[in-house]
Amino acid sequence: MKRCFLMSLTLAGMIFSAGALAEKADADKPTNIEANRMSYDDLKQINTFIGNVVLTRGTLLMKAGKVVVTTDPAGYQFATLYGAPGALATFRQKRDGGPDLWVEGQAERIEYDAKTEIAKLFTRAKLKRLDGSKTVDEVEGEFISYDSGSEFFNVTNSAGGASTPGSGRIKVTIQPRTAKGQ
Repeated sequence: MKRCFLMSLTLAGMIFSAGALAEKADADKPTNIEANRMSYDDLKQINTFIGNVVLTRGTLLMKAGKVVVTTDPAGYQFATLYGAPGALATFRQKRDGGPDLWVEGQAERIEYDAKTEIAKLFTRAKLKRLDGSKTVDEVEGEFISYDSGSEFFNVTNSAGGASTPGSGRIKVTIQPRTAKGQ
């Protein structure tokens, strides 16, 4: 069991080694996971954490009711976070480019692909970019795709990722930007 646990922590840590969702320094930090229970299927390369899951790695903090980590044949990691019943899965991480820049996201389900460095947020999705505690940009919709490398957002009104007539609207708040010192 101890070997299985150490392998699962190593696998989970590999997910975020590509600089997930921002700060490159996080790739050199250890991954710590707390949960009520864990299972690991070595044959299928699937690691499952259940019950008040808290994952930290450097500045990255992820919380969910359940986290499933899979590894493809090339060794790339894919994580799916599920909110607990009635709650949302969340993440927060420092972004490169300034001393106090952050990104925060929440949704019923969050998928992160370490190969592409893209996070997809499904159902009741919300993503904020922060400068300290001040919200710089905020987007809401049923689906958000966020490319952490280019900081590109795509937001739609349906969880399938396509814009669907009659499925509601997306919401975006963009704060005015002024040059520092003006």
